[in-house]
Amino acid sequence: MPAERIGESLAYINWTVLTALSVGSFGAVALGRLRTEATRGYLAFTGFAAAALGALAYLSDTSLPAAGAVISDPAWDPIRRIVLLAFVILAVAYAVAIVRGRRAPALATAGLVAGGAVLVLAGLSWGGGTVGIVSLVVQLGALTAALGGVWASMILGHWYLVTPKLGERPLVLFARALAVVVAVQLGLFVVWLAIGAGPSGQPGFAALVGSSALFVWLRLIVGLAFPLVISWAAIQTARTRSMESATGLLYIDVAAIAASTIVAAGLYFGAGLLV
Repeated sequence: MPAERIGESLAYINWTVLTALSVGSFGAVALGRLRTEATRGYLAFTGFAAAALGALAYLSDTSLPAAGAVISDPAWDPIRRIVLLAFVILAVAYAVAIVRGRRAPALATAGLVAGGAVLVLAGLSWGGGTVGIVSLVVQLGALTAALGGVWASMILGHWYLVTPKLGERPLVLFARALAVVVAVQLGLFVVWLAIGAGPSGQPGFAALVGSSALFVWLRLIVGLAFPLVISWAAIQTARTRSMESATGLLYIDVAAIAASTIVAAGLYFGAGLLV
């Protein structure tokens, strides 16, 4: 991938990472509040963190340059930014509701809908045609669930250090969900390569030997296969209440999945490859 393409895609990589962290961790908070006994302190902290990351994503969105290897439709930009700002406000409101001891399912649903709408609007902005839009929305959804989910899981692992009586179920549930998401990403990787998804329109599996092959293989091995093994190990250690070990594994997972997200975004916006 040419150096100038990498430079052009940096702002979009930043937007993808911040948005995935924000929307994905908010989804984890909603799941944790409605389905587990995770503490209010953890949920509120992670909720406020999701809002702060969303605010950074909004600031990033307002200064995006012209797209590099993808077709950009600027008509969707103002709508996407408004919805992203609405998501931030809803995330703050939900975190405040958690602090006050409320379950607030309506706020959780509204925040999830707003976060999902941001991803759909991003697909409309940078996906090109109908197939490209659908593919990009699915890809962004998977990246969001993986990166936001592993971030929230790692923070939860730390919470066990100050709340040792907390049952293992929340962390086990989060780790299992993370493993499923990474497995889905691995399946999508194969599908995207098989159909030559992405604006570059490369024939099936050509990306494995093309000019961006190094990054494609890094995405597969370091960003998908490796986190899948680590996520499985985190499940096993959490089930036996080895929470320090589980947290250490999730730290490794955060690094691998964050790198994977960066590579995936760079390949899409810099080289027109969806992997």
